[in-house]
Amino acid sequence: MKVLLVSAVFWFSILALDFLFFYLLKTQKKKLWFTRRQAVYFHAFLHLLFFVTVFLRVYFNDDRYSNTVFSIWMLFSIAKFWILVFALGLKLSQIIDYVINKLLLTRATFLNESRRDFVKKSIILTSALPFVGVLHGITIGKHKYKIHKESLYYPDLPEAFDGFKIVQISDLHLGSFKDKEEVLYGFDLINQQEGDALLFTGDMVNFKYEETLDWIEAMYGLKAKVGKYSVLGNHDYGDYVRWSKPEDKQANLDGMCLAHEKMGFKLLRNNHIEIEKSGEKIFLAGSENWGKGRFQKYGDLDKTFESIPSNAFTILMSHDPSHFDKEVVPHSKHVHLTLSGHTHGMQFGVEVPGWIKWSPAKFQYPKWAGLYDEGGQKLYVNRGFGFIGFPGRVGIWPEITVLTLHKQKA
Repeated sequence: MKVLLVSAVFWFSILALDFLFFYLLKTQKKKLWFTRRQAVYFHAFLHLLFFVTVFLRVYFNDDRYSNTVFSIWMLFSIAKFWILVFALGLKLSQIIDYVINKLLLTRATFLNESRRDFVKKSIILTSALPFVGVLHGITIGKHKYKIHKESLYYPDLPEAFDGFKIVQISDLHLGSFKDKEEVLYGFDLINQQEGDALLFTGDMVNFKYEETLDWIEAMYGLKAKVGKYSVLGNHDYGDYVRWSKPEDKQANLDGMCLAHEKMGFKLLRNNHIEIEKSGEKIFLAGSENWGKGRFQKYGDLDKTFESIPSNAFTILMSHDPSHFDKEVVPHSKHVHLTLSGHTHGMQFGVEVPGWIKWSPAKFQYPKWAGLYDEGGQKLYVNRGFGFIGFPGRVGIWPEITVLTLHKQKA
């Protein structure tokens, strides 16, 4: 029911946008290089193509053309929205003129004809900006890998782990990648960080484990001095595929777990391992996916932390950052550092270090990217290495995280 409601709101918004756009075309006095009928036919064709692509994806697991269709559809939708925002601004100026003239009995104009003409030309020019931004995100931004480095200080970190370097990656979504050379460049950047431990925090694939088959060798080539460890994300369980029988879904999950093993990752599923160095140790725990709202809650922290000493230095991998506030912080076990992904920063936003950090993701996930602290329990949310849905990134670039642990001196 909720899915139907969201779909209805989505398509109502799209149709409302089209209605306003066609109304704007109707009010234009100057002749355009296309007719209104041609515009209607083009929009109907584009929406039909979009609908058919979604239908094929949901009911037949066929996503061969989805990236291309979604890209074209989004480019035109954003450009239309931008034009309408400015056009409505012009209409508002006319209303202001009318009200002022009626109240003051004058013939003053908020925007005279020459200024109005200038604004119209500006609308046409600036409407290309979001189009260009999205186009950049589709062609370049999705592989514009950025390394985020943080130094974390703990008074109870074992001395042997002072300077221990964690490299975190998340949300690969291997099924979305088409340009293998660009991805391998990103993998080289991961190896260049020379991490002690490489931690992958879920969403290896979009839908099925078969997406891993072409990437086994490349993923095996990722290096870490101590080891490579991973957890599953919401997309890795096969929950978004219509399986003919439960056995097929289980076989997919088995294949997913085997893929992690072939890639050289130790997959943690509500359990933990010890990392020892010079006679001292820390604990690395991995929870099954646990997400608020509609997401499945496979995670079991009691089982995950079982037999870990209460005062032990503990790092938790949990795919969804909502798990941190809902269960990790309230849990009796003190977790020094939780590593998550999942949000992708919605693959769209604005980040200027020291100035602004914004994405629509913040409305769903208050902790959507970067480092957070709740009473000494830290959370780092990786922005994701890959992409899904929208085949690009605008402003929120794919991330490789480097976290260095330090012993905080008294």
